[in-house]
Amino acid sequence: MKNIKSHFVFTKEQRSGIFVLLVLIVVFQCIYFFADFTTNEFNDVDEQKIAAFQKEIDSLALLKQSKKYEVYPYNPNFITDYKGYVLGMSVEEIDRLHNFRKLNKYVNSAKEFQKITQVSDSLLLVMSPKFKFPDWVAKKNVSNRYSSSYQKDLNKAEAKDIYKATLIDFKFAYRIVNFRKKLNGFLSFDQLSDVYNLSEEDIKKVKQKFVLKSTPNIKKININLASASELAELVYINEYMAANIVEERVLREGYRNLDELRYVTHFPVEKLDRIKLYLTIN
Repeated sequence: MKNIKSHFVFTKEQRSGIFVLLVLIVVFQCIYFFADFTTNEFNDVDEQKIAAFQKEIDSLALLKQSKKYEVYPYNPNFITDYKGYVLGMSVEEIDRLHNFRKLNKYVNSAKEFQKITQVSDSLLLVMSPKFKFPDWVAKKNVSNRYSSSYQKDLNKAEAKDIYKATLIDFKFAYRIVNFRKKLNGFLSFDQLSDVYNLSEEDIKKVKQKFVLKSTPNIKKININLASASELAELVYINEYMAANIVEERVLREGYRNLDELRYVTHFPVEKLDRIKLYLTIN
């Protein structure tokens, strides 16, 4: 017991030390619980930086959402892997185009591009408006389009066909067809000049859109043997003119060439070339 009791017996200096230690513990505990170690300057700086950083992140996110890939006109023959991906093409479709180009061949139309790459109709509808081919290719495509779509036989076209192809007034399209029936078919585009009130501009449009593939089989009239009534059957010659032609023939003892018709009284010289299509001197 004496040994155990000795452990709890302190000297005056030890008791003073223990007391100071207890006081320090209490003081530090109070400081820990009640003192504010944070500084306003530190908090203000952090909040400002964090707010600025967050604002930058938000603006970048907004920019990313609003940014769209703008597609400018391009030649589809030179589509890269990246551009093809951005445009929505699959890897297989891009590879088909690149393999075709390795043969030193070029696509010259949207239809040919689809045939080579096998892109869907919907994707082609999105891509094709931005296709830009060389000028000579564009002119060739326009020419082919006109030749396949509009180069119809004028001698077989209906009035509605002429109207749709040329956009001239429908009444003129009807007059063209009506005059063609009287002629049993056009032999020359020059005969369009004889359609009532048809302008030179309208004639030009018809020539651009139509051809004369089938021409009527016309039996020419021998001007040195025909009677006035036979000559009057021609659209260009009335009974009065037919009589004058016969009278001039008698005076000349026959025509040596068709150009002599210009000497007939009141003969429409401006139409001589068209009238000669229906006459012969043999």
